[in-house]
This record gives sequence, structure tokens and C-alpha cells, in this order.
Amino acid sequence: MGQLLPTATPGAAVGRLRGRVCLVTGGGSGIGRAAALKMAEEGAAAVLIAGRREPEIEAVAAECRSAGAEALAVTTDVTREDDVARLVRTAVERYGRLDAAFNNAGFQERRAPLEEQGSAVYDEVFDVNVRSVFLCLRHQLPVMFAQGKGSIVVNASVSGVRNPNPGLSLYSASKAAVISLTRSAAMEAAPRGVRINAIGPGRVVTDMMLRSGIADMSAVAAGLPLRRMGKAEEAAEAAIWLLSDAASYVVGHMLAADGGFLAS
Repeated sequence: MGQLLPTATPGAAVGRLRGRVCLVTGGGSGIGRAAALKMAEEGAAAVLIAGRREPEIEAVAAECRSAGAEALAVTTDVTREDDVARLVRTAVERYGRLDAAFNNAGFQERRAPLEEQGSAVYDEVFDVNVRSVFLCLRHQLPVMFAQGKGSIVVNASVSGVRNPNPGLSLYSASKAAVISLTRSAAMEAAPRGVRINAIGPGRVVTDMMLRSGIADMSAVAAGLPLRRMGKAEEAAEAAIWLLSDAASYVVGHMLAADGGFLAS
């Protein structure tokens, strides 16, 4: 086992994640990048940034170091169990524990009718969105159970509960599965000291949304109660809150960060 970093002390002056070892998947861009930087700003002792594209996650790690946290980029394909196991093992071997994890990696098919979506697209959507969450939870939970504490947040989507969603049937179905998986796992984990929750972004501008085929982003924004699109930093803020002790009595919840999209 590597360096055992000090845990947060009661009454710590700054940082909701002060002294904690944190992990983010899909950390090279979008909400994942924003969450990694926020972890560093909130006093994390170390942030592990996982993703498939090494230059991107290395850049985010450098940004986290500039914000005052130790950071490590770990090239990871979260659909591969060996990669996920290595990622979690790296956290424990290098830092002695894992306190907080944001399972953020996701994939959305290009908007099209269901009959035009091939089985390969189905496999990619469900592997990245559902299998990855299962694998991350499967390897993160034993570490946190051994510690007797920890917090996990999954990046779901309001698309998993707001139906219908024409053109994104696979994405919506996968996110519904993610929400159900999160809630069931949360009920199993809570008696053992680990909280699991989800965020539900909606209408947040990320590279994935820009690739989804929305023709008129301004028209979409005009239809939201806030009359604007969301920022990656705003969705990340929801995840950080759920990971922190400020949400210590929140379990099995999906917090919508959607500008009112779900309620409208």
C-alpha cells in the first residue's frame, strides 16, 4: 500500500472534500473535467482522472495540480473490467484509500429513429452507460466497505425519467437502467456506511450534446424555464454536493441539474 493521506479533520476551514482521495471517470472533458477541477478546488488531497484519451486526462490532471491537489491521470476504458480494477487498485496502492467517486463516463447515440440504430450502437450505448457503472461500483464498493465510509455519485440523465425522448431511445433506456441500478445499489450500500446517489443533467452544453444532432440550440434554450442552457460546471456542482458531507443524509437520490427541463 502506498502513501496513506490524512483524512479530513472536523471543523476544517476550507473545502467540502478536504483531504479526500477522489476519482472521476470520463474526466477528460465536459462534466467530468469540471468535476475534477472542482474536487481540487474543494480541497481534495488527490484526484484520479480516468479516461480513454491520455492527452486530455493529463491536461486535466495538470489543471488540478495548479488548483492545489495531487492529481493522477489513469488511462482507462471503463467498459473493460481489467481497466476498472486497475484504476481502483491504483487509488488504493498510491493513496491508501478511496473516499469519493464520480462515475461520469457516458455515450449518446446520434439522434435517429430506433429502426435506424444498429446493434453495434446499442452495444456501445449500454456498455459505456450501464456496464461501466456496474463495473465501477463492483470494484469501488469493497474498498469503501473496508473503510466503513465513502460516497459515490453516478452521472445519469433526466432522459432516464422524462419520456418520451424520440430519436434517443437507446440513450434514454440506458439511463433508466443506470438510475435503477444506482438506487438498488444505494440500498445495499447505505447500511455499510457508503452513500450512492446520481445526478440527472439535462440540456447541459457538452461535446456529447453538441454531437447529438440538435439543430437549433437557441430554440432549445428558449424552451427552458431559465431560458438558457446549462454549463458543465453547474452539473459538476450538483455531483460535488452529493459527494460531500453536506449531503450526508441523502441516499439513492437522483438530483436533476437541468434548468427545470424535467419539471416543465
